Amino acid sequence: MRYLVLCALMASPAFADDPVIENATAKRNGDTWRFDVTVSHPETGWDDYADGWRVLDMEGNELGMRVLHHPHENEQPFTLSLSGVAIPEDTSQVQVQARTNVDGWAEDTFIVTLP
Repeated sequence: MRYLVLCALMASPAFADDPVIENATAKRNGDTWRFDVTVSHPETGWDDYADGWRVLDMEGNELGMRVLHHPHENEQPFTLSLSGVAIPEDTSQVQVQARTNVDGWAEDTFIVTLP
């Protein structure tokens, strides 16, 4: 019986932790918005790292995306910005969602109320 349990555990896929949006702020800059987003993720280097985040409307439509080109395993949590995000005038809230190069988009999003 122990052998079967051990085999089942070894055959199960290993999933990394989702990246977490620790904080996100938005600031209007003329007709567009700038987002400063703080992400944390237990990165292991190039094998598993947060490789992007995006701004979504409340229906899940992508408004802007920041691609991250390298791991930040020694800079946790880390904050990066994205400028030039066009948001419809009647929008009062947006979502921010992060992803990793291993598991894709995180299930959870961070809600930002626009000032």
